[in-house]
Amino acid sequence: MLPKTIFIVDDEADICELVSLHLQKSGFKTKSFLTATEFLQAVRAYPPDLVVLDLMLPDMDGLELCKFLRNDKRTARLPIIMLTAKGEETDRILGLELGADDYVTKPFSPRELVARVKAVLRRTEEKDTTELIKIGGILLIDPQRYEVFVQGEKIKLTPTEFKILLILAKRRGWVFSRDQLLEALWGREKAVIDRTIDVHIKNLREKLGEAGKCIKSIRGVGYKLEA
Repeated sequence: MLPKTIFIVDDEADICELVSLHLQKSGFKTKSFLTATEFLQAVRAYPPDLVVLDLMLPDMDGLELCKFLRNDKRTARLPIIMLTAKGEETDRILGLELGADDYVTKPFSPRELVARVKAVLRRTEEKDTTELIKIGGILLIDPQRYEVFVQGEKIKLTPTEFKILLILAKRRGWVFSRDQLLEALWGREKAVIDRTIDVHIKNLREKLGEAGKCIKSIRGVGYKLEA
């Protein structure tokens, strides 16, 4: 299974290093950012599975950044854990009201933070497997039952086709390269060429009929799902 990627946004390099070290020990991939600007450039290119976000950044208030992420449809469902020295009850309440999934105050226990990350990801995955996904008013995906419907008609997909569709649907609007899709599907266990994805996408579009147009090709990069 593809390791979960955690983005850490904190203007203190030693905090980023400490958090990264403990998350990597627990099997996560990490990437650190000292400014909101650097983080936003990266998150637009490829979304992480969760963000650990400091509130006091040099170029943007962390609460404003959280609000911005929640108001952008591409990052609206991105799990966020706030990590900050602001420990007042009003700060915690405001952070959670703006959409943070959890709130950890400094000084903190790295082991507890890792446990919080795992808990938030677990809740997110449980929610993702039970919620129906609706695309463009004609496509309905049921992750729990592994079923897909186009305008109410059930479509029969292979397990691989369904997984590709679900990966694209969960991160609607994000562009996935062929390599990213291959790694998400098979990791490093199966030696397949990246053009295998093109074949699956072609078959998937044909089976989806009118809804197949929701799968967009990005020349030289990969694919995304958009209504």
